Amino acid sequence: MENHTYKKIELTGTSDQSLEKAVENAIEKASNTVDDMRWFEVIETRGSIEDGAVAQWQVVIKVGFTLKG
Repeated sequence: MENHTYKKIELTGTSDQSLEKAVENAIEKASNTVDDMRWFEVIETRGSIEDGAVAQWQVVIKVGFTLKG
């Protein structure tokens, strides 16, 4: 088994559908510029309210990715 070194970044994803979709949106967007993402952990959840209803979910995640070299 090869040893790896990881770096963590913090992202905030949003969705008007669900917490899960907010996480997926953040990871999908980050995958355009960050290679070798391996795992994530949820740090915070929150949302916005408009007219007495949930308008948007916001999820802060930390994403670990493998450093090259």
